[in-house]
Amino acid sequence: MSKVRIIGPRDDLPRVLRAIQDQGVLHLAPPVAAVTALGLTPRESRERASLRRAAEDLEWDLAELRLPPGRGAAGKPSDFPRWTHLARRVRRAVERLRTRAAALEDERALILKYQLFFSAFRSFLESERRWPRSTAYHVLIRGGDAQAIPKLRAALARVVGDAFAIYDQRLASGDVAALVIVSAEAAGRVERLLADARVEEIPVPATYGGGSLADAIPVMVARLGDLPGEIDAVAKERDALARAHGAELQRARAAVRDRLAQLDALPLSGVTSHAFVIEGWIPADSSRVFERRLREVCGERVVVTEEAREEWASDEAPVVLRNPRLFRPFEAVLALMPLPRYGSIDPTPFVAVFFPVFFGLMVGDIGYGLLLAGLALAGRWLSKPDTLWRSVAEIAGAGAVFSIAAGFLYGEFFGDLGRTWLGLRPLVFDREQAIVPFLLLSVALGAVHVVLGLTLGFAANLRHHPREALGRGLSALMIVGVIVALLAVVRVLPGALFTPAVVILLVLFPVLIFAEGIIAPIELLSALGNILSYARIMALGMASVMLAIVANRMVGAMGSAAVGIVFALLFHLVNFGIALFSPTIHALRLHYVEFFGKFYSPGGVRYAPFGHWTRENTRRVA
Repeated sequence: MSKVRIIGPRDDLPRVLRAIQDQGVLHLAPPVAAVTALGLTPRESRERASLRRAAEDLEWDLAELRLPPGRGAAGKPSDFPRWTHLARRVRRAVERLRTRAAALEDERALILKYQLFFSAFRSFLESERRWPRSTAYHVLIRGGDAQAIPKLRAALARVVGDAFAIYDQRLASGDVAALVIVSAEAAGRVERLLADARVEEIPVPATYGGGSLADAIPVMVARLGDLPGEIDAVAKERDALARAHGAELQRARAAVRDRLAQLDALPLSGVTSHAFVIEGWIPADSSRVFERRLREVCGERVVVTEEAREEWASDEAPVVLRNPRLFRPFEAVLALMPLPRYGSIDPTPFVAVFFPVFFGLMVGDIGYGLLLAGLALAGRWLSKPDTLWRSVAEIAGAGAVFSIAAGFLYGEFFGDLGRTWLGLRPLVFDREQAIVPFLLLSVALGAVHVVLGLTLGFAANLRHHPREALGRGLSALMIVGVIVALLAVVRVLPGALFTPAVVILLVLFPVLIFAEGIIAPIELLSALGNILSYARIMALGMASVMLAIVANRMVGAMGSAAVGIVFALLFHLVNFGIALFSPTIHALRLHYVEFFGKFYSPGGVRYAPFGHWTRENTRRVA
């Protein structure tokens, strides 16, 4: 990043801001203390408040009308009041349509509920009008409690004696519909009983006559036939709104957002009585083009100067991650954490190398790897470029490749099916049997990963924190010394290396305490513990292959081959789901805790250049 300062006549400030916005590469910074920050005038403050309300209405309108984002558009001052009025008018219209659609859907659900009741007691309800001195109650008992009807019958007998009849029918939903017929004289007592028992009565809505259910049902059925047409009419009216105003709303949103960005940029400008000063950050490779284009638009009256790196602190500079195309999807892993500070190490390339390796070693099955590759290809095909889902699909693809490669090393295809069906043989070792070699491989990878993290910590702190850098470097050397000593003891390395390794450890230990203080031994032991935690690669890998083997054994253990195959497929599906999530979580943990803790410096400010509004800009700033 380069820090630039733009100076010019105060009257040229609006034109300069528009020219900066057109280029969209300058990340604005607060003005220098030597000048006064430009405040908004009362008129500009009112304009910003009005435009923010309009932007909220426009976002709501476009989301409800399901319209994509529009392109940037220039807006004249006379356009904004018209767009504000349009956004508010469309929002009221859409809210009215939403309310109407919700009411129609509620009405349809209500009629369907009555229709179920009418279907259960049609013959009784049709004779309801022939009960001159009786009252009918339509009751719905939720949950289908088997004892609800006997309890209701007993309660009615206590209240009205034998002067009632009750008919019940279980509905397809599992609820129980009940029709209670009592004498007119006992109606008051029955109503109190139902209210005390909190039994849901289904009254006949006044909309459909409010009389007997038998009289209301034909009206409701006829209404049910009309509802789809009315619901469709509401949808067509919404579509007509989108066609009539969609393009204008899209242009309005872009222009309103651009104007709001201009108003928000004004307080980041410093002014004197005759001049303005704007400071900001720009990618170093864009500074010359930026200066040339600004001079073409604004002339020689505006001067752009670049500040020397010694005059600004790196903590202030915004951060933009730039990685080769192969590594770029793994920037999504860093999105779960605060950005690294400017000038510190971007761990994306290391994540791109180690994450798929850890994931592949834990899954380690050709069959599961092929399934994951299919999901990755589908996700890539369905997702849009430069989106989170596209990055996730490409990371999954890398994990699938390493899972398949590790499957060949272990000789696994859906567990032991590779050996029994395809004659696969492990190229390195059999995970089912070789527990110790697998454990040693996992711990060796952990040692490489942790030592690399400490080495990066040494490099990251060497310039500004030399004492901390010395501690990181000594810790890396001592871990290597411990590993050499252990390998010499077990005769993997020549035994003659044991004594020099121990001597080096004894010499470096006091230097480490001098560099990092009394806490140094604890941190060294913590780093060694971090290495041992990589044994989870072996543990999860062993668990995965054992579950796959158990799934295969189900085929012959169920008595019926067909039933066994179904259960085996289900168990493989469950194991595949575990293989997707558990290795992902633990591979992330090994990076976030064991690896990043050695060198990662969070707290960077995201690069958010002042430019024209797009959905991508909004997502990046958020």
